[in-house]
Amino acid sequence: MTTAKELAGRVALVTGSSRNIGRAIALSLAAGGATVAVNARTSREDAEKVAQEIRGAGGRAEVFMADISDAKAVLAMVNGILQRFGRVDLLVLNASVRAEKPFTEMSFEEWRQPLSVTLDGAFHCVKACLPSMIEAGGGAIVTLGGLVSLSGADNRVHGSVAKHGLVGMTRALAREFGDRNIRVNCVAPGTMNTPRAAGRPPRPDVKTTVPMGRPGEPEEIAATVRFLCGPGASYLSGQTLHVNGGQMMF
Repeated sequence: MTTAKELAGRVALVTGSSRNIGRAIALSLAAGGATVAVNARTSREDAEKVAQEIRGAGGRAEVFMADISDAKAVLAMVNGILQRFGRVDLLVLNASVRAEKPFTEMSFEEWRQPLSVTLDGAFHCVKACLPSMIEAGGGAIVTLGGLVSLSGADNRVHGSVAKHGLVGMTRALAREFGDRNIRVNCVAPGTMNTPRAAGRPPRPDVKTTVPMGRPGEPEEIAATVRFLCGPGASYLSGQTLHVNGGQMMF
């Protein structure tokens, strides 16, 4: 059971938190008492709305714009968070690029795009935030994987590889920094009730593909992330939690 304000005194950076799952995570961590650094690459207006919503509910939040695939931009962002709030205790790596292209038609640049945000971005953010966590005596990192990391997906070789890479990164970081009291876990959503980009094919019938018969809601992913960031998950590290309504079981 989630304890009210169990994240009080913590500072969280949530990448890609201007909309959808990232927005839900930012709001959930704030509801738990965390101060939230809302990040977006281009959609400042949406990011500001999330921060305003948090502040309107009595929480603390500020927007920090950065393209996380850019190491210098990430360092500047994290330095800005440290100057404003003094620490970073929680890092949620939600930002990603959802691209679709048949493998035979994919250029190297198109191959690299999801990897540059999902994997390179994770590298830059973890590198920048780790010193603060180590100095504070611990912290929590949550990566956002996906069902495609194990199931694969048509026209999404690059995205599947990027998400699978996050699982490996999660486990390796958990081993390397466990003795520093830094927990690292991955949340892998299944089919979600989020807007689909123009031109994408219709979502498969969840009544036949998901045992629970419905897509997941962003708030359900956010609740799992909040749990992993809190004291209830104090001995949980290096794990991938598949939040998919039974769509795939492991």
